[in-house]
Formats: sequence, C-alpha cells, structure tokens
Amino acid sequence: QLQLVESGGGLVQPGGSLRLSCAASGFTFDDYVIGWFRQAPGKEREAVSCISTSSGITNYADSVKGRFTISRDNAKNTVYLQMNSLKPEDTAVYYCAATGHYNLRCLLGGVFGWGKGTLVTVSS
Repeated sequence: QLQLVESGGGLVQPGGSLRLSCAASGFTFDDYVIGWFRQAPGKEREAVSCISTSSGITNYADSVKGRFTISRDNAKNTVYLQMNSLKPEDTAVYYCAATGHYNLRCLLGGVFGWGKGTLVTVSS
C-alpha cells in the first residue's frame, strides 16, 4: 500500500536548477525519515540527502552540499529536492525512499519503500 511517486526530472543544462517532488501515500508520512537516493549507469545507488520527520535535521552527501536542499511538507505528504548548480556528474535516476526515523544517515539497509525513480540528465 505504501507508494512514493517522484516527479520533476528532466533535461537541464550544467549550472541549471531542477526541483524534484516525492508524493507519498499509504503510510504515516510524518513518522519517517525520507531520503533521496540516486543511481547512475554502472554505479551503485547512493544516498543524496535525508530529512528528519520534523524537518529539523537534514543530511547531505558531500558531493551535493551547498547545491541541493531537501525539504518536506508533512501536510501535503511531499518531500522536495531543490537542485541548483547542476553538474553532469549529477546525471542519474533519482529515487525517493521511506526509511525509519532513526536513519538520518540514509543507510540503504534502513529503507523500506522506494519510488520508481525519475531521471535527471544534466547535459549541454
């Protein structure tokens, strides 16, 4: 019954911006840490950012710090990822994931639900 649906992916030029959205249903959204993960072809899936249940704590991968911002609107059961200053290296399928409230480190083992992903392509 848990469902996570990503949207907002697409093609963007280097240096551009994009905002991803994740709409959640089927679980008590505000009880869980929500994260964004990404996977590029030939690479392992990696954590990008996670946000605490109350939005008070956020964590980011070193590669995106200062460029990406995660936020959540519990009233709308939605998590966002604002991506600025995009680089070709950011090209990947981005996945929204639900994880336990303890999993602020965005450990893959803590994820219990995944979206199907949205493709972000950063290219000239």
